[in-house]
Amino acid sequence: MQPQRLSMKSSLFLWQRKALNGQENCIRRKGIRDMTQRERQEHAKKTIFQAALAEFGAQPYETVTMDRICSRHGISKGMMYHYFSSKDELFLLCVKELFQSLQVYIQEESTQIQKENSHAAIRQYFMLRERFFAREPAWEVIFESAMVHMPEHLRADILELRRPVREMNRRFLQEVIAEMSLRPAVKAEHAARYLESLECVFRRILEQYCAKDDPKDARSMLAAAEEVLDMLLLGILKR
Repeated sequence: MQPQRLSMKSSLFLWQRKALNGQENCIRRKGIRDMTQRERQEHAKKTIFQAALAEFGAQPYETVTMDRICSRHGISKGMMYHYFSSKDELFLLCVKELFQSLQVYIQEESTQIQKENSHAAIRQYFMLRERFFAREPAWEVIFESAMVHMPEHLRADILELRRPVREMNRRFLQEVIAEMSLRPAVKAEHAARYLESLECVFRRILEQYCAKDDPKDARSMLAAAEEVLDMLLLGILKR
């Protein structure tokens, strides 16, 4: 069954609400006044972080402001700036959560990939990320803000947060390339570098490829991603 885009309210980080259930139950039992100082601090930080995820998951980085987060989610500026100094600090926390979630998803799903068929294995591996974003559109918005339209002053921080995902990708690609029959002029290290480069720029290429048709649903976007990926991996010229 193909994944479907859900409404922002229903799909935006369902796991987060589950993570807060225990704390919310504690609050209902004890009441805010009866919480310890540490519990109140953790509750406040999680409330702000959840609001930031909602905003960065719905809007490009440049349109989100601290004032917007506060006004749209009933957070006082005093509380906001007590815990977080800037929107960049909040954005990087969201990016960190994104890459951690993406890494866990790919690690779990990639165990089903058969590496004997190199082209199919690479194609399936690249498509895992697209399926992840099709399931959670809010993560896709954050990813595009971080990687496709990267704020230049945050480049070093974002690349460092992405490093575990990049290393995971590199290990997989090296294992697959070891089983490939490469052209005599192509070294394994060059093939690995090429595929890593594709992984980095794939979203930008896909964005341009889809500019005319502008697919709205997950099925159309996944189909377009597969088309682009096949052309990138196999080329477009008949040999």
